[in-house]
Amino acid sequence: MKKLKVVPNPENPEKLLNLKYTPAKTWAAGIPGVMAAFGDLIEEGIPFRGTRALFSMNQNGGFDCPSCAWPDPDDERSPIGEYCENGAKALAEEATSKKVTEAFFAENSVVDLAQLTDFEIGKKGRLTSPMFLPKGGAHYQPISWDAAFKKIAAHLNALDSPNEAIFYTSGRTSNETSFLYQLFAKEFGTNNMPDCSNMCHETSGTALLPTIGIGKGTVKLDDFYQAEVIVVIGHNPGTNAPRMMTALQKGKNNGAKIIAINPLPEAGLMGFRNPQALNGILGIGEHYSDLYLPVKINGDMALLKAIGLLLAREEALTPGLVFDHEFINEKTSGAGAYLAQFENYQLDELAAAAGLSVAEIEAAVEILAHKKRIIFAWGMGLTQQPNGVDMIREIVNILLLKGSIGKPGAGVCPVRGHSNVQGNRTMLINERPTQQQLDRIRDVFGFEPPRAHGYNVVSAIKAMHKQDVKLLFAMGGNFLSATPDTTFTAEALRKLRLSVHVSTKLNRSHLVHGEEALILPTLSRSDIDMINGVAQFISTESSMGIVQSSKGILMPVSDQLLNETHIVCRMAMETLGERSVVDWKAYADDYDKIRDVIEKCIPGFENYNERIRQKGGFYLPNAARDGKFITGIAGDKAAFTLSGVPLNILAENEYLMATTRTHDQFNTTIYGLEDRYRGIKNERRVVFMNQQDMDRQGFKAEDKVDLFNFDDGIERVARLFLVVPYAVPQGNAVTYFPEANVLISINNVVKESNMPASKFVRIQIRLHQAELT
Repeated sequence: MKKLKVVPNPENPEKLLNLKYTPAKTWAAGIPGVMAAFGDLIEEGIPFRGTRALFSMNQNGGFDCPSCAWPDPDDERSPIGEYCENGAKALAEEATSKKVTEAFFAENSVVDLAQLTDFEIGKKGRLTSPMFLPKGGAHYQPISWDAAFKKIAAHLNALDSPNEAIFYTSGRTSNETSFLYQLFAKEFGTNNMPDCSNMCHETSGTALLPTIGIGKGTVKLDDFYQAEVIVVIGHNPGTNAPRMMTALQKGKNNGAKIIAINPLPEAGLMGFRNPQALNGILGIGEHYSDLYLPVKINGDMALLKAIGLLLAREEALTPGLVFDHEFINEKTSGAGAYLAQFENYQLDELAAAAGLSVAEIEAAVEILAHKKRIIFAWGMGLTQQPNGVDMIREIVNILLLKGSIGKPGAGVCPVRGHSNVQGNRTMLINERPTQQQLDRIRDVFGFEPPRAHGYNVVSAIKAMHKQDVKLLFAMGGNFLSATPDTTFTAEALRKLRLSVHVSTKLNRSHLVHGEEALILPTLSRSDIDMINGVAQFISTESSMGIVQSSKGILMPVSDQLLNETHIVCRMAMETLGERSVVDWKAYADDYDKIRDVIEKCIPGFENYNERIRQKGGFYLPNAARDGKFITGIAGDKAAFTLSGVPLNILAENEYLMATTRTHDQFNTTIYGLEDRYRGIKNERRVVFMNQQDMDRQGFKAEDKVDLFNFDDGIERVARLFLVVPYAVPQGNAVTYFPEANVLISINNVVKESNMPASKFVRIQIRLHQAELT
C-alpha cells in the first residue's frame, strides 16, 4: 500500500479546541440569526459601515450579495432587509476594517502563515496592495501593478503552448469580467477555463441539457408560491441558501406539502422562524417538512426508483389520474422503456438500498400521486455523488410522468452556490464551448478561437501534477481548499512556474504556490468601482436566470485595488500587445461597451444596456420553462432515461463519508467556529457518527480518531478528529470540508460531469494513534 507524503496539515490538528456540543436545533433563523449577523459586523469593526451596506444589499439600485445565488423577489423587496445571516457575514468579511498590508507580509513568512487555520487566515482582513513571492522567497514583497502585469505577460509568452496556462474562475466574478476573461483566454489561444461550477453543479447541467434542453433550472420564485408539492433533496437551505426558507414558507402558507430528503435532519429542513415576522420574533416557528426521509448516503437513486415504481402502480389502479398522458405523448420520448424497467425491481429491495421503510416511501408517493404542480430542488448532496447525473435524470423522469415541467408551480430547481456561478457559464466560462459559441466570437471579433476542449478542475489538477501546465491564473476563489485530494493538489500547485490569485482576502491558496507567486487585490461587490470619476455598476445572474445590476456603495479600503475588469484588460494588453484585435482599453474604461458586445455574442441579451437598468433586471430565455424542450430528440421532446441502482457494499468497519459545511461557513470562507444548528461549537475537526456504529467500534463521544481512505491503492489520512454522535444513517459518516478534503481521491469523480464526488468517500475510522499508545 503506497502512502502519500502528507503536506503539513493546514488545520494544525494538534490545536484541537474545547469542543462543545448540544442537541441539534429543529428550526432555523429567528432572532439568534439576527444577533449572529450583527455580531460579525461588530467583530469586524464596522457596525455603522456594515449596517449601511446591509440596507443596500440585494435592493434595487444596490449591490448583489457576494454569497449565494438565490434570486431576489421580482416585486417589492423588504425595507427591513433582503439578506440572510450568512449574507450579512459575507458582507462583514469584505467590508471589514481589518487590513493585510505590506508590513503584515514583511512580518509574517509564508511558512508561518501556513501554520494558521483557514479560519485564522481569513480573519486577517482585506488585501491592500499587489504582492510578489520570488522563487525561493520566504516572504511576499510589494510589487507595482505595472511590474505584476509584465511578469504575468512574460510567463505567458514564454510558454511552449497557450494550453500550458489555466484560467480559473470563481463564482463571484461579474458578467462583464467573465466575458472579457474568457475572451482573453481564447485570443491567447486556449479553452483551459476550469471554474467553480466544475465542483458544484456541473452535474446538474450535464443531466438537464440532453433531457430537457437547458442546463439550468426551470422555475421562478413565484412557482414556489404556486406549488402543490416541493421536494427538497440533498440540500440544506438553512445554511446553504437561507433566503430559500422564505420561499418555502410562502409555498407552505399557500398549501404546498414539503418533502425533505437528506441523510441529516437539518434544522432548515424542519422549521423556520422568520425574523421579519411577528411570530418569528416571538420565537414561534413554522414546521416545514410534512415528511422527512433520512435516506442513506447514495441511497437517493433507490428512493427515486421506488417512487417511480409506486407511481406506476397507482396509475394502474386509477388510470389517467396519476400520469399526465397528454404531456407524455406530446412532449416526451422514451416513456415506454422507462416504465417497462419496473418489472425488474422489488420495492422492499429498493427501500433497503435507500435505508428507508416501505411505509416511508409510500407516504411520499401518497403526497405526490395526485398532484401536478411539483418542484424538485436539489443541492450538492446529489451533484457530488458518483451517479449524480443519473439521479438528477431520475428526478426529471418523475416530473415528466406528472407533466410537471413547463407549467406554473412546477419544475426543476438546482440550488446554485456562489452568487454568479451561473452567470459565469452564461458568459462562456466553459472549458467545452460549443462550435456555435466559438463561431460568434470569431464573427464579432475577427480572430479564430481555439476549438479543442480545455481542462476542467479535476483534469487541470492532473495536468499541473504532470507538469503539462506551467501557470495558473485564478480569478477569485481558494483553489486548494475547494478542490479534492489536498496533498495531491498541493504537490501539483508547487510544480507551477507561476501562480496568480486575484483576491479580496488572504487564503490558503496563497500559501501553497508555484515557484513564483502573485497576489492581486481587487474590489469587492460592495466597494465603489470608480472609473474616470464615475461610479460603475456590474451585472450578475441568479440561479433562476435573472440578470440584474449591482453597484457598490462603500469606499474601498485601499487606493491600490483594481477592479477585476481592469485586471483582465491590462493583462491582455501587456500579454498580447499589437497582435490583439480586441480594443481592451475601451472595455476597461466603459462597461456599457462590454455589455454591447455581450449582446452581439450571447442570445438573450438583446438591448442589454437598456434592460439591465430596469428595476429588477430581466429574465433570460428559458424554453423548458415555457414547455419547449430543445433537445434535438424526436422533434425536440424531453427525454426519459434509464439508469441503474448502485449496489453499495461496505467492508467491515468501512463507512460512506460525505463532506459538508458548517452554518458558520460559505464555500471555503469560514466565518466562525459555531455550527449552531448542529450544536457544534469551537471545533471543526469532528466526525458525525451513528450511535450504533460508535457502540460497535467501541467509540465514545469526543474520542480522538484518525480517518483513512484507500482509493487508488494509496493510504490517505486525516488525523485527529473528534467523534460526535449524531442522527446519521448507520454505515454513514459526515465531516466538514476543507478539513476532510485530503481523503477525497482525485479519481473519485461523478460519471459524465467529472466533478469531485465529495459526498461519497469510503473511509475507515480508527482511534488516534496517540490514544492507542
